[in-house]
Amino acid sequence: MVIPPLSLSEQAQIAMMLEVCAKTKPGNVDRGHDYPDTWLEHFLASSIFCHSAFDRAEKHAGTPGELIREATLQTGRHRGGNTHFGAFILLIPLIMGGGIEGACRIIKETTIEDAILFYDAFAHTSVRVQESDELDINDPAVAEKLKERGMTLYDVMAYSAPQDMVAREWVANFSLTRITADLLKAQGQGRASISPVFLSLLSKEPDTFIAKKFGFACACRIRDEANRVLSGELTHQTFDEYCLAEGINPGSLADIMIAGIFIAILEGWEWDL
Repeated sequence: MVIPPLSLSEQAQIAMMLEVCAKTKPGNVDRGHDYPDTWLEHFLASSIFCHSAFDRAEKHAGTPGELIREATLQTGRHRGGNTHFGAFILLIPLIMGGGIEGACRIIKETTIEDAILFYDAFAHTSVRVQESDELDINDPAVAEKLKERGMTLYDVMAYSAPQDMVAREWVANFSLTRITADLLKAQGQGRASISPVFLSLLSKEPDTFIAKKFGFACACRIRDEANRVLSGELTHQTFDEYCLAEGINPGSLADIMIAGIFIAILEGWEWDL
């Protein structure tokens, strides 16, 4: 029997699984610790539940907004809250495009309807938003505002990019996703490289999920603390325990980490050495 190669959707699911199962990602759920209401098992369930949306993305049987919405609603069947909304924003176009180059083309072809469907998906999550956001997901008239302004889903991401690093990937040609994949491949240590690459990213990029929850100054302080870990001034365990105690979780970088793992796998990185 010939074993078939992994499909794009399966590789994306593996990327989701690998990210959450990595050992010690400061402040985030991993194989070492849960949050009170969100567990490792919730993330693993999420990586299973999204299969139908990923499969449709691979077959181009839907639009980005439609498929992000489907993945979000499907993973809402567990009780652990938002687990992968940001990852779906990145993975759906990457699967549809078969990589970064194709994704960049796909996202620029999104429509106003994609934007409306995305906002509907957004409304089903517990993702933190800016209180002063003019395009508030809680505004019943937000769909009409999107129509009046002629905003496609790509336009929505461009609008959100200054405050959201996941949205920024859409308008920056998935640049941090590209960096993440290259770092993983350069490490060449299989799954063991995920945690050090994550810490490296955290030491350079203020996480916008932290910024929305605690303020930009806190995000910068966590970046600086990650640098102290890399320099040996602070232990990884102490940093992790502090983030957990304060509820500081760099969730946006986790989403980008998943996208980077997916691209690395597509390009031949072997995670199961």
